[in-house]
Amino acid sequence: MNMFSAFNINASGLTAQRYRMDVIAENLANVDTTRTADGTPYRRKVVTFAEKGTSVPSFSDHLRKATGAYAGNGVKVVGTFEDTETDLIEAYDPSHPDANENGYVFYPNVNVVTEMTDLIDASRSYEANATAFNATKSIATKGLEMGSNG
Repeated sequence: MNMFSAFNINASGLTAQRYRMDVIAENLANVDTTRTADGTPYRRKVVTFAEKGTSVPSFSDHLRKATGAYAGNGVKVVGTFEDTETDLIEAYDPSHPDANENGYVFYPNVNVVTEMTDLIDASRSYEANATAFNATKSIATKGLEMGSNG
């Protein structure tokens, strides 16, 4: 693996985690949104990642992995999906403008504790990628210094 591959891998991790933090911020901003453009409550969004590379690995890809010569390609965002598994929060508030005929309002399926935990996780992953990027940069700089002194 060359030095620029390491930079690209770390940069892809930084970009992916920054995007994840943006989606988490959107979830937190909409924690009380009971009506979106289509008239339904906001649904929590979840980001999914996958390894960058070919979608169908070739024989040579498997051979490199098996012999220990595997080099990573980084990470990519596969998509942002609405969380339809978690139920919306139902609360009794007959004075709310979005209350149904029984006086219940449906709030988004956003749990602030879960979002903050995910935000801390994304932040730590971002910091780890930044640290690895800086370490790679330091190694490259040191190598250039050694080459110029000789």
